[in-house]
Amino acid sequence: MLYDQRPQPDDISNIIKEHLYLVDILVGRMVTQVPSFMNSDDMKSAGMLGLFDAAKRFDPSKNIKFKTFAEYRIRGAILDEMRKLDWFSRSLREKQNRVGKTIVNLELKLGRDPEDNEVAEAMNLTLDAYQTLLGEVSHLGCVSLNETLDNSQEGRSFLDSISDNRVDSLPGSRIEKAELTQKIATVLEQLSEKERLVVALYYYEELTQKEIAEVLDLSEGRVSQLHSQALIKLKTKLASQVY
Repeated sequence: MLYDQRPQPDDISNIIKEHLYLVDILVGRMVTQVPSFMNSDDMKSAGMLGLFDAAKRFDPSKNIKFKTFAEYRIRGAILDEMRKLDWFSRSLREKQNRVGKTIVNLELKLGRDPEDNEVAEAMNLTLDAYQTLLGEVSHLGCVSLNETLDNSQEGRSFLDSISDNRVDSLPGSRIEKAELTQKIATVLEQLSEKERLVVALYYYEELTQKEIAEVLDLSEGRVSQLHSQALIKLKTKLASQVY
């Protein structure tokens, strides 16, 4: 929906009612990516605040649909709530960054994508300890890919460029989106075959990790590890190219 002017106070309640479905859709997509202690009701409450904020702050002069703007605000509100719960501790982020840097350094040294056991050895960990570490930081991938790439109202994110095929209305936005999408496509090609499959099935086909495990004939835990490792690689490699 495109508005010709900022919504007036009397319109806000109607706008919210018309777009309540967005909260349910985004909660459904994100529910498997958040800590177990944060249930869907917590997410819906945060998402509703995001929708209300979007209705108040929407500016039609930016030439974007309200639906698009609301999705960013809802997703951001859910992520903010997770941060308020202080689950994303500094130590976990440090562990995630350490994994990412180790993988990149090994790629430069070996000239190829390192195996799990090689990453574990470089980090002075056993293979089991490394895979356990991937499980510990797995939910950080959700935040990393949803974090915005700039301070614009549109709030472009890594995840949007992976999974969203909407076309922005402004020529400049289309060019920037195309450039970012190309960078992500290049990085995706550098993932292992199984990592690419997990990313494709999760973000394009919107399968759950349990369903992906059945498709790939892997354990659900292994799918979680592959998903986590793929997102760490995406975040680490893209960070140096986007900012």
